Amino acid sequence: MATPCHILVANNPAIIYISRGGEPKKILPVLKKFLAKFWQERDISGEESDTPECLVAQLTARFAYETAEDDFSNLKVGVKYFPAAAYLYDIGSDRKVTVWEPGSAYKQDPQLGLKGCTPWQSAESSSVVSS
Repeated sequence: MATPCHILVANNPAIIYISRGGEPKKILPVLKKFLAKFWQERDISGEESDTPECLVAQLTARFAYETAEDDFSNLKVGVKYFPAAAYLYDIGSDRKVTVWEPGSAYKQDPQLGLKGCTPWQSAESSSVVSS
């Protein structure tokens, strides 16, 4: 079953949309490992000015590789939210990932973004520190 999701990066208007495989059990392990390496490289280089742009670009490349089965049609980057998204992964400027689930308001008006969502609750915490 397809489980679409969005990945959001603080201080960047781009919205990454993945049309399948968006469950936290699939996304979080990849995202956590990727972000640990990304933040390590940014810290070593001392570069911060274009971090949101670099992060969106590299996330897109990483998840293109991770989610492509026979093509790359399941991945896109834009500036609008899609009502089908089952989860939204928000990467904050504090380097934490918060997982959100769309509520009925989001499904009626996806452009509400995170305002139409509630934090995801699991057996584990819904936030993952990646530093």
